[in-house]
Amino acid sequence: MTLRLERGTFTTTFTQRLKELSGQDLFTCYQCGKCSAGCPSASVMETPPHAVVRLAWLGQEKALRGLNTYWLCAACLTCDLRCPKGIDVSRIMEALRVMFLRPREEPDMVAPDSLPKDMLSRIPQQALVAGLRKYTK
Repeated sequence: MTLRLERGTFTTTFTQRLKELSGQDLFTCYQCGKCSAGCPSASVMETPPHAVVRLAWLGQEKALRGLNTYWLCAACLTCDLRCPKGIDVSRIMEALRVMFLRPREEPDMVAPDSLPKDMLSRIPQQALVAGLRKYTK
């Protein structure tokens, strides 16, 4: 029996949302393992980064939920530099953290115009920019 793996077979709402949040196409990864080989945190991770990408590629949300890998990612971008396909694995890890912290179907949205003027003068600029980057379309 032959099992044919195609992109459409594994495209789920989970993989679509992960792609939307990370901006990375999981399906371009061909599992060379260079991201895991160069990762300084890989020795303490339950599952290496390339395997996390594979689980995400397969839509294994339940299996991913219990891992510590995306919490231990230092976002050092070594994986991005080593990947021959240019996949930024640290963005995928960040997207997984966001997805599991905010499990609602509809992502939070912030309209910059709706923020109170007095609050804009009190918040650090870096926090404001980071918040708008993650919570706006």
